Amino acid sequence: MKTVKLKRTKRLLAGHLWVFSNEIASRLKDYTPGEIVHLQDMKGRSLGVGYINPHSLIAVRVLSRRKIEINRTFLTSRISQAIEYRRSLLREIHACRLIFGESDLLPGLIVDKFDNTLVVQTLTAGMERLKEQILDILQEHLCPECIVVRNDSAFRKMEGLEEEKYIARGQLRSLPKIREGDLIIEIDVIKGQKTGFFLDQRENRQAFASVVKGGKGLDLFSYSGAWALHLARKGAEVTAVDSSSHAIEMVMRNAEINGLSDRIETVCSDVFDFLDEKRDSRQRYDFIVLDPPAFVKSKESLKRAIKGYKAINASAMALLRKGGLLATSSCSYHLSPEAFLEVIQYAAKVNNRYTRIIEFRSQARDHPFLASMPETRYLKCAIVQVL
Repeated sequence: MKTVKLKRTKRLLAGHLWVFSNEIASRLKDYTPGEIVHLQDMKGRSLGVGYINPHSLIAVRVLSRRKIEINRTFLTSRISQAIEYRRSLLREIHACRLIFGESDLLPGLIVDKFDNTLVVQTLTAGMERLKEQILDILQEHLCPECIVVRNDSAFRKMEGLEEEKYIARGQLRSLPKIREGDLIIEIDVIKGQKTGFFLDQRENRQAFASVVKGGKGLDLFSYSGAWALHLARKGAEVTAVDSSSHAIEMVMRNAEINGLSDRIETVCSDVFDFLDEKRDSRQRYDFIVLDPPAFVKSKESLKRAIKGYKAINASAMALLRKGGLLATSSCSYHLSPEAFLEVIQYAAKVNNRYTRIIEFRSQARDHPFLASMPETRYLKCAIVQVL
């Protein structure tokens, strides 16, 4: 195991798991992407072990504060701890995020469970080297019918890795179906976004459905229609809007599975264009769900992204009746909770409305955040009443 000398250690000693390239005193070109290294300060004191990528801004990701061997025993222990956490927290692990990267002290690894199918992402060079061992451990401990590798994230390009998508273990005889509340939702683990479904909003969807008392509303950026399904189950009429024809097909399929086709209408359209059209027609709604993709990909794009969040929240709020309800979200870490509240207040101001925050929520409990790593706390969801 090679040694990496660090000239700055304050963040690492505070519990952060990332070491940036400008914090390293050693020559980075002496290391191979993904290899395990021993971290030391300039006085030779041990700081733990991690894996290195000399071509990445995040040069080292820490796996342990102790100098230990990163082998099958280590991986089995960490994976078992992550699974046990979900079992102790949730009534069942039928559908959940089993491993959430840094929050489970396994940086670069994502594992979602959808019934008897697992979807795995190894997003870094270090985790890519450990992938086969990880797949073997998951197969041994959970006995899934199928493990799908969804390494088609653009994030891998920053690590110098190729994108890939394939069935690694077993067979995918049919798309998995999961239970969410009293709904059945089919998950496209091959063609769907990310791992196929956004489990992080599960608790927020149910929270919003608990305050909506029927009426007519919108599910914007609907993807496979999970928000719309919960609201339609409560007796509401929902129009699901997404620019992806495949997403719209998934909405219709899930509506049919749950016997809700008569309450869910679908529109394949750019959401900004749809909102402009409805605003011009003076259409008004009782509730709106606004769950856009991440507008902020980096700190440098924050100002431009905030303009986008302000514009779309203002357009949505303009369509709400007095007393109407809005569930608005941002999954961009770089947009702080305080900045997100400012976005909501801006939208209220330009519409000459007051807003009452009913709840300000975050990601589901199977997506915990590490107190020492604010980067792991990314999702913000506000349930708002417009007055």
